[in-house]
Amino acid sequence: MECTSPSDPRATVPPVSISPRTVLEAFAQIPDPRRRASVVYPLASLLALTVSGLLANQQSLLAIAEWGTRQSDAVLVPLGLAAGQTPCQSTVHRVLAKLDGATVSRAVSLVLALSAPAADGRGSQGIAIDGKAQRGRLQYQSGGCPVHALSAVIHGTGIVLGQEPITAGVDKAAAELSVAPGLLDRLDWTGRVVTGDALFCQRHLCRQVLAAGGDYLMVVKEHQPTLARDIAWLFTTPTGREAPLPLLDRRVARTIERGHGRTHDTRQLIATTDLVGYSDWPGLAQVFQLERSWREDGVEKRAIHYGITSLPPDVAGPERLLTLKREHWQIESGLHYVKDVTLGEDRSLIHIGQGPIVMAILRDTVVSLIRRSGWRTIASRLRFLADRPADAVALVVGSSFSGA
Repeated sequence: MECTSPSDPRATVPPVSISPRTVLEAFAQIPDPRRRASVVYPLASLLALTVSGLLANQQSLLAIAEWGTRQSDAVLVPLGLAAGQTPCQSTVHRVLAKLDGATVSRAVSLVLALSAPAADGRGSQGIAIDGKAQRGRLQYQSGGCPVHALSAVIHGTGIVLGQEPITAGVDKAAAELSVAPGLLDRLDWTGRVVTGDALFCQRHLCRQVLAAGGDYLMVVKEHQPTLARDIAWLFTTPTGREAPLPLLDRRVARTIERGHGRTHDTRQLIATTDLVGYSDWPGLAQVFQLERSWREDGVEKRAIHYGITSLPPDVAGPERLLTLKREHWQIESGLHYVKDVTLGEDRSLIHIGQGPIVMAILRDTVVSLIRRSGWRTIASRLRFLADRPADAVALVVGSSFSGA
């Protein structure tokens, strides 16, 4: 497949906007690393074509480039491409490798933040943070951290508010923690609660979110041995006693569910303020024990976790804490799994320069565009858009979405 130069001088992209309203406008704010004399296709148009191809269920750069050549002028021109002219696979590959992943992520975050639902009072919206590896490129990597980015996702909606690329580091935990402050700093925390696994239960991260007007809910494990021991002391039986010490404040929430091969999946959360005033953890308002028991393949299983939050009882009772804790893991099923299985991220062999990071950000963008349009099942929507390229492009350029 050969690259062809656009012959229509009217093919342009929207002007740079301080507050982009569409993904195409956001792409127009990204600095182009190419020499001006060598630019054939505008950077914003090239990135917009890539996202449109992903929305049309094309997973590889080759498939996206071939998809582009099959499109009509009515599809291409809104992207800022000249009629009948599209970049080939090698052109897209080279450009993605030269971009700065952090810059691309910040540009996309600007427009996605505008479309994200606003928080409705303190603690009303959870934001999950978690890191993810791109396994397809590991075979080309000699050592170093396997995690390529840390993402922030809104509970329930699945919209990706931001992603912080990880480009260096040997230890996975240290690499994720090194970029976490930057990701948190980019987000508006008013009325929001950051949720994370035990790795992110760090004093400086909790202080950062509190200072920005938000709250936190974190799992506590051996990463914070003193805090974990103090919480466990409240809920476990001390040596020499027959039962745990009675809690002065004890509030309980419980759910029972079935599904996914498990029966009688029970979760019980006990929240208390008894540790407040004794622990010097920043902003600590409640601690909790989450006990889960279920039967799987005829085997009884049980797990106990501890956690902390800055949300006071009058803002978040045990039911709300249990909901926040459960919804945190939607980042795994609603984003990581979708990118790996539906969008083929784990099978992607892109590994040169910033290419893998930029493609990961573009896949996040695809998931967010579909989620904010009100569609929950990503795979079925991609199949729908595969036959309707104009609708895929409309999501990128901001035109009205035609629906089913």
